[in-house]
Amino acid sequence: MQLDAVAAAHGGLAEFQITSQPELVSTLKSLAGGNVLINLNGSDGTSYTTTLWAIDATRGILSFSADADSNQVQALVEAEDAVAVAYLDNIKLQFDAQGLVIVRGGRSSALNCELPREVYRFQRRNGFRVRPLLRATPTARLRHPMIPDMSLALRVLDVSIGGCALFLPEDVPALQPGVVINGVQIDLDIDTRVVAALRLQHVTSINPESRGVRLGCEIVNPTSDVLRGMQRYIDQTQKRQRALEPPKR
Repeated sequence: MQLDAVAAAHGGLAEFQITSQPELVSTLKSLAGGNVLINLNGSDGTSYTTTLWAIDATRGILSFSADADSNQVQALVEAEDAVAVAYLDNIKLQFDAQGLVIVRGGRSSALNCELPREVYRFQRRNGFRVRPLLRATPTARLRHPMIPDMSLALRVLDVSIGGCALFLPEDVPALQPGVVINGVQIDLDIDTRVVAALRLQHVTSINPESRGVRLGCEIVNPTSDVLRGMQRYIDQTQKRQRALEPPKR
């Protein structure tokens, strides 16, 4: 949802803004410390996925990791401004990245911008989400959107009525946020199989030991059969999880 739509629905954006510099810097440090993937989106449609490398609150500068020779990075610099979007668990963070410039070092380069004056914080989930039970192995079968000859079977990490999260191993070529993957077959359990188109909303690092990233996906125009299948699986998983809980004393 665009910021003007959010503002219209809530009578402004004040409740979503972080403007206190200590809180703002602390939030940005959470992105840097967690090595969270950040999507920089230019006004011309250019998108570049990176991480926040350094925060210099005294000088008012953010530094993103960057490949100085990347066409996307060059396009962002030419545009000068971008919108940065990242996800911390259930929270979507968004802020302006203004005055983008490339800083070249001896062995690495950085993409610098001004420290934002505000960060917007939105609750991302709008529906109940469940994680599959440990003994279950839900799988999404699809073709890599950039390499059609490559078939993938990705583990399903969690499920909601309107989407799911998939695990992409580090040895599989990356997927770019915004891409729509058609004909994804999602096998949730022995009784539940749905076929749908998924839009990749965001890519999030989990931890270094996981050897992969989390793909947050939205179901595109789900049919009634798909919605019924997802809801049935959520209901059944909830029941099984409750059955495994120790009795209350």
